[in-house]
Amino acid sequence: MINFLGKHIESAIFDMDGTMFDTERLRFQTIRQASLELAGRPIEDRTLIGSLGLSATRAEALAKEHYGEDYPYREIRRRADELELQHVRTHGVPVKLGLVRVLERLRRSGLTMAVATSSRRAIAEEYLINANVLKYFDITVCGDEVQRGKPHPEIFLRAATELNRSPDRCLMFEDSENGLLSASDAGGQPILLHDIKAPRAEIAARAFKAYDSMLDFLSDLADCVPEIDVPAVIDPFPQAISQVRAGIHGFGAMGGGYLTQVFSHWDGYTRPCEIIGVTGDQLLRDAVNAFGKFSVRYGKHSFDQTIEHVRLIDMADEDGVAAMYCDSEIVGLALPEQAIRQQAPMIARGLLRRCQQDRGDLTILVVLNKVGGASYVRRHVETALLEMTNRFECAKVLAATHFSETVVSRIVTRLGRESLQRQLRIKCELLEKNLAAAHSAQESTRQDTGDEPTLDLDRVNLLRNASAPARALNQLHLILFNSEPDMLLYAQGGGAALRRLRQVKTVDDIAQIQTIKNRLWNGTHAIVAWYSSLLGHATIGRGMGDERVMALVRQLIENEIRPALLLESPELEAIITMMMRPFIERCRSSFKDPCKRVGRDPLRKLRRRERILGSIALARKHGIPTPGLEFAIALAIRYALSEAAEQDLECELIRSIYARNSSVAAVLTYRGNYNGHPYQGLDPVTDATLIAAVAEHFEKLAEPNSRHWHWPLDLTRRDPTADFLEAACGADYVAIPAAAAGGS
Repeated sequence: MINFLGKHIESAIFDMDGTMFDTERLRFQTIRQASLELAGRPIEDRTLIGSLGLSATRAEALAKEHYGEDYPYREIRRRADELELQHVRTHGVPVKLGLVRVLERLRRSGLTMAVATSSRRAIAEEYLINANVLKYFDITVCGDEVQRGKPHPEIFLRAATELNRSPDRCLMFEDSENGLLSASDAGGQPILLHDIKAPRAEIAARAFKAYDSMLDFLSDLADCVPEIDVPAVIDPFPQAISQVRAGIHGFGAMGGGYLTQVFSHWDGYTRPCEIIGVTGDQLLRDAVNAFGKFSVRYGKHSFDQTIEHVRLIDMADEDGVAAMYCDSEIVGLALPEQAIRQQAPMIARGLLRRCQQDRGDLTILVVLNKVGGASYVRRHVETALLEMTNRFECAKVLAATHFSETVVSRIVTRLGRESLQRQLRIKCELLEKNLAAAHSAQESTRQDTGDEPTLDLDRVNLLRNASAPARALNQLHLILFNSEPDMLLYAQGGGAALRRLRQVKTVDDIAQIQTIKNRLWNGTHAIVAWYSSLLGHATIGRGMGDERVMALVRQLIENEIRPALLLESPELEAIITMMMRPFIERCRSSFKDPCKRVGRDPLRKLRRRERILGSIALARKHGIPTPGLEFAIALAIRYALSEAAEQDLECELIRSIYARNSSVAAVLTYRGNYNGHPYQGLDPVTDATLIAAVAEHFEKLAEPNSRHWHWPLDLTRRDPTADFLEAACGADYVAIPAAAAGGS
């Protein structure tokens, strides 16, 4: 039972044509054609519209009233049925947008459900099966099974009786005037969904509530049914497929390995019929399109999550990218800054097309790991729009587009090209083996059953032969990403669609969440990578097994970063604590997360007010010393100068700056070009003390076996953080003895 706008509802009864399916227009088309074939002239709109919601008998009487007793209405109707079925069997039933999402919510809320349609059972069941919605209904009452058709209430009364429900506890969905009269006179709660012909005002007033579309009703319904909690990693995706399409612009680790899961879980009731991804990687694109799916591996749980209904398009395909923005209900944008500038004209073109086609509002989830990322994207899209259209149209497009800034709470890595090529070779070999086995089984079945020329056997053999390659392919899956288990995506704004996504938590001020994450995660994560790499460890997981790395992490979190955050924003203690809990545990299990990937672009991470230096500024504001963070900056420069950082452009820049005068200060105070903008380095005067402290650490790290490589953990301080960190990370997360901390 649900409480819908103050009414206690136990059942839902749906008309079919014009309400669930957009078949009234198709019906008009086929009757016109049939009338032209059999009567020599098409039937007029006044007759077609007048017959909406009528039984076959009453519709025939109306037609003969207009065209005479000799008008062959029954033959025309029969021929129209043939034409309509032919169209449906070829093209499918035109389902009203939002129908599956409505049916899924009603069914999951415990309602019993029925169809009450004027169509004959043979037609009704074929349509319901074709549209894959028959499973939602307990009973079906059809026009050829009642004595009196709509507007008489018999069909709705019978449906309510067979559901063992009082009519006043039933929502009754209709689109026509006659159907609305039928539902109203039955004593139900009529829901009017406008279609071709609006009822007269005095009839429309009898509806409990009227909506322009199924999607509008869905908005009210969603407020009346429970929202489903954030999923666990092993929770399956919803089985029901809606008509929603979701787009992902940038199919790297965040786009392909993370947003695809967010969109596949959707609201917990349904999932999109298609996820369209954009990538410039041809091998990845061809591989995913060949399978139509791929998998994400959660190593900690030994669990693979398969993402289905995926199609990738080329990033250079301007029309394809524009179509994705036009057709999708939501788009995740997971591109680096430079790529966003390049792709902005394509985005603008898609948004302009969407607006011109009146496709409604669009939410763009900006996954940029940059404070102000949504504004950055919006600014570049606006510039591109103004080159295509006038300011009025530009403003109209932007008003219908929600640029939602996000904070990601998961670590995802993409498998390398060699791994993908190796998988493809192995999968092809397995496919050949599976196909051979399927062919052998088919031959064995033919020998056992013979080849009797019966229609049923021919159909069975046709299905068996057609399904063999699909079964062989379904046994294979392509692992593209490794992921950690945390699921939640924080987002700001974005409209109703975004707020209902199961893995998304909308917040009023995303900047606060970004600051907490940058301080607690991103900066510390990079420090772990630099330190681990310099100590000879290839992955984050291996590095976290080194007591020296663990000691530094504890110092940073317990004594420097967390205390500063709490003093700055005490009201966010719950979020700070929640975001801290998984970080160390997740780093400790990241055995497939290369230090080289996490530690890349150190110059960006050492900018003033960013990540590490921002944490230092915040701590000093509150009088908290930062020896660990100062040590970490020295590690970053040592890492950039090491062999491990080869082929990293930012590390090459650091090496060139340092080589000019062998000065750490020159690196820290750099003010040259950085991606077309001035780099914000430290000030040589106001930041002299910090520069000197970093330089001292740097010099002490000159010797690989120096005692300074062992971070001297201060055991005299103890932050309450340690209690839950020990609980989260197990017995290994303990105070490291002073001898171990200072030993070699």
